[in-house]
Amino acid sequence: MEIGEIELNDFLEAVHTRYGYDFTDYAPASVKRRIVHFMGGTRFSSLEVLKKQLLEDEHFFEQFVREISVTVTEMFRDPTYYKSLRDNVMKRLATYPVIKIWVAGCATGEEAYSMAIMLKEENLLHRSIIYATDINQRSLGIAKNATYPLEYMKLYTSNYIQAGGTQAFSEYYTAKYDSALFDKSLQKHIVFSPHNLVTDRMFNEFQLITCRNVLIYFNQALQNKVINLFYESLCPFGFMGLGNRESLLFTDKKDCFEETDKNERIFMKYK
Repeated sequence: MEIGEIELNDFLEAVHTRYGYDFTDYAPASVKRRIVHFMGGTRFSSLEVLKKQLLEDEHFFEQFVREISVTVTEMFRDPTYYKSLRDNVMKRLATYPVIKIWVAGCATGEEAYSMAIMLKEENLLHRSIIYATDINQRSLGIAKNATYPLEYMKLYTSNYIQAGGTQAFSEYYTAKYDSALFDKSLQKHIVFSPHNLVTDRMFNEFQLITCRNVLIYFNQALQNKVINLFYESLCPFGFMGLGNRESLLFTDKKDCFEETDKNERIFMKYK
């Protein structure tokens, strides 16, 4: 199904006006693909018919947001990124009496629990608060339950080992039937909350912000806006981690960060 630019913009503006969700600065190809996929699954014949239904039915709109927002994640995804955090960032975080970390775009929570495990092994979790945010309320519900399919644990264990894990990964969860329930002591230090990177503002000061594989779905203007939000939310000499296909190249804050690890896209705010 072909969706024209004017038709798409009209649809996104109507959604923004009605609900406050602004998808207008998402990368057009990505948002078109997700809308078409959603329409195929719900059997809508045109964007106009879909728009009418969305504007009239809030529950249906919630389903739309769940489908269109990005929820791909896994524990210790890209293990070398976490290994670099262990080697290059944790010692600096240890100098703070209270450590505040923002996992932005946390999806179903695997990255937040990965961060908590790493902090625990560095003896820092007891004085850390991890703020894990996402636009997708259903994903946040899954994250709060701390329960994931048991079949994923083989992959997660492999990632954990490559990321420099120092314990047996199985110590962090309890197997129950076909699910793995993660230790509540990890969740105690995580605050899961809705936050929209497109429209919401800073809400705290952080020593580390990690937002991986989210900016690739935004156009350059929105990427710049989000990087500015992160810059304002970081303390002096705070760290920021991005995905391996993301950079600061086209943002006006590119000269305000220095590279801590070029390959892993970890930066430090220095002015």
